[in-house]
Amino acid sequence: MDNIVLIGFMGVGKGTLARALAGKTGLYAVDTDDLIESLTNMKIRKIFKKKGERYFRELERQTAQWLAQNVRQTIISTGGGFYQVENLKEIGTVVYLRADFDWIYKRIIKSKNAEKKLKKRPLFKSYKKAKNLYRERVEGYERVADLIIDVEGKELDQLIEELKPHLPTSK
Repeated sequence: MDNIVLIGFMGVGKGTLARALAGKTGLYAVDTDDLIESLTNMKIRKIFKKKGERYFRELERQTAQWLAQNVRQTIISTGGGFYQVENLKEIGTVVYLRADFDWIYKRIIKSKNAEKKLKKRPLFKSYKKAKNLYRERVEGYERVADLIIDVEGKELDQLIEELKPHLPTSK
């Protein structure tokens, strides 16, 4: 298995870390939500609004199958619920980026484009509902992870160093 699959709650920094890793290693980085948006020509929030969460989860399942069959030596950042796809372990080494809910929430609302980041995450509309969702998912993230990395208070370079021993060799 030569992909790294980053999982964790929305806003924890999966995409940011994937892009940083790609920049430092020469590996490609892809994001499952971006793939789904390309496939449907719709933003995630529109998919949720027009077709519902069940339809979105089916798109995640299709994307997971495609990744397992076609993608190698890649850093894959995922949506917050992607960890539930049945073939996750077939895609690559699963790395759970762990952080406390309030740290994640503060990370999003203190970012330069906080409004855009919140708008992009339809399940983060309500603080209370998002926190409950976080509580529901934490155990699942830990259960499926091959590796758990605590991200709170760490710079990107520190996280890259922690992940380096687990990365596929670059092309």
